[in-house]
Amino acid sequence: MSISIFGFQALWSPILLGLLVCIAILYFLITVKWRNDFKVSEPLKRKEAIYFISGLVLLYIVKGSPMDLMAHIMFTFHMVQMALLLLLVPPLLMKGIPWWVWKVVLELPVLRKLIPFFTKPLLSLVLFTMTFSLYHIPLVFDAIKMNEVLHGAYTLMLFLTAVFMWWSIVDVLESEKKLHGLKKIGFIVASAVLITPACALIIFSNSPMYDTYTDSDVWLKNMELCVPTDTLAGLNLSGPELFSNLDPLEDQQLGGIVMKIIQEIIYAAFLFSIFFAWYKNEQDNADQITQKALDDLKVQAKL
Repeated sequence: MSISIFGFQALWSPILLGLLVCIAILYFLITVKWRNDFKVSEPLKRKEAIYFISGLVLLYIVKGSPMDLMAHIMFTFHMVQMALLLLLVPPLLMKGIPWWVWKVVLELPVLRKLIPFFTKPLLSLVLFTMTFSLYHIPLVFDAIKMNEVLHGAYTLMLFLTAVFMWWSIVDVLESEKKLHGLKKIGFIVASAVLITPACALIIFSNSPMYDTYTDSDVWLKNMELCVPTDTLAGLNLSGPELFSNLDPLEDQQLGGIVMKIIQEIIYAAFLFSIFFAWYKNEQDNADQITQKALDDLKVQAKL
């Protein structure tokens, strides 16, 4: 059965699209047109704009395109959605916001103390891991999926803890780096290790864990999160098996595997980037020391 039966609104979320377009317009107004009002002469860098718009586009794909609907039908799509939403969207958006905008935001009274506290490397890593792992405990997962307000609030909390976690990796302010060089590499490795037990539980389970994808009544209630109630009422649906050839256990195991693969790919890319930057910095420092030693020798020779 085709997912087109759920209608345009459920498939493409026009409200979210409009909201993201407004955010993009506001972004360019602040960073280009209103930049002088903040007494900033540094222009918006092309790569910053690319990062930010890429983050918004990916956010729409994850939460506004048919992927969001499929995430309520198949656990595999849910895990792809979680991986992209938590591990790729935050760093893209963070790298796309100029340092001076971050400086203005971080000087707001309500955030001046909260951000430094929640972005402490160890605390942010524990918070993200616990929030993600707790979410995928079957009892918690099914309860959240049954309540629209709870689902929205928990998704927002997950996203914020992901931002706090990425804060130690993405240097939003060059003068206030949380971690340097090899410590960043260790942080990423620790994050990959800590999230593994939750994925392993999902992958190696001998039976389907979530009523959301196995119980017809619970599944239909879950579908109300993304499909208008009146649309669902007009459809004769028995469960997610109408839209997938995978049985629930295979879908669940595939979801855990896909989540881990996407995580490893994203983390590997950041590890390579961080290691290369660290190595280049060490080489530059070594070259400077060598050059200084040569200069000193020349001075001594002249004497």
